[in-house]
Amino acid sequence: MLRLHVKLAHPQPRHVQRAVDVLRGGGIAVYPTDTTYGLGCDFYSKRSIDRIYQLKGMDKGHPLSFLCNDLSQVARYAVVEDRNYRILRHHLPGPYTFVLPATREVPKIVQSKRRTVGIRVPDSQVCMALISGLGHPIISTTVSEKLGEETNYLNDPDDIASVFGRSVEVLMDGGPLYDQPSSVIDLTGEEPQILREGSADLSWLGGGEE
Repeated sequence: MLRLHVKLAHPQPRHVQRAVDVLRGGGIAVYPTDTTYGLGCDFYSKRSIDRIYQLKGMDKGHPLSFLCNDLSQVARYAVVEDRNYRILRHHLPGPYTFVLPATREVPKIVQSKRRTVGIRVPDSQVCMALISGLGHPIISTTVSEKLGEETNYLNDPDDIASVFGRSVEVLMDGGPLYDQPSSVIDLTGEEPQILREGSADLSWLGGGEE
């Protein structure tokens, strides 16, 4: 595993390019987001997506979200109605994952049975640089391991290297991150529905506070 020590506010271009090359070549990367560390791969690499399912021990029916770098890119992969566009414009970039109807641009392996997708626009310079370098979204899931019935989120790069060092190609080490995963909100119904309470403020939905 290649371990790159990256600056969160100003990621070094040479480190970003090395990680982009790994993703473009079908590899898997771990990188800091605006909440926790993410485990991701090229949006269009089915083989790499299959590897992520195996690494996380997840059933193929479990949907994976992906990272976009702005709302125009979101609109290419998700159907965004006017009412939802206002929500996205107000809260993104930020620590939210929004579930929206998928467009035809989205590979079927990424879609749920309901033909929906989870989309994030993280407030993270590292993520933005990776997406821009790759030229399209990155499949992303929170770095974690199963401990019996419990899920243990791995927030320290040393712990991540210990658990995933033989399984991923590159770790972008931005130091420890001790936040919660993103809050997940379903926007496909008449009213927004909270699917997971995470690091983002949900008081605007009446669903709790940060």
